[in-house]
Amino acid sequence: MCLKAMGFLYFPEDKSLYIPSFIVLALFIIGAIWAMYMIKRVSKKEEQRFKEKYKDVNKELNKH
Repeated sequence: MCLKAMGFLYFPEDKSLYIPSFIVLALFIIGAIWAMYMIKRVSKKEEQRFKEKYKDVNKELNKH
């Protein structure tokens, strides 16, 4: 493998330069977890509304 092709990679000597990127990564992970939680929460509410709205249809289907 040619080392010239790897020239775009940058690994700083001062490891404190990694701190901001880890903070941003943590924020994105927290945001993704929060978004999934909200999607599940809204989905459960919609499911309950759907069940309430079509409660009589569901009873008819369960009879057969």
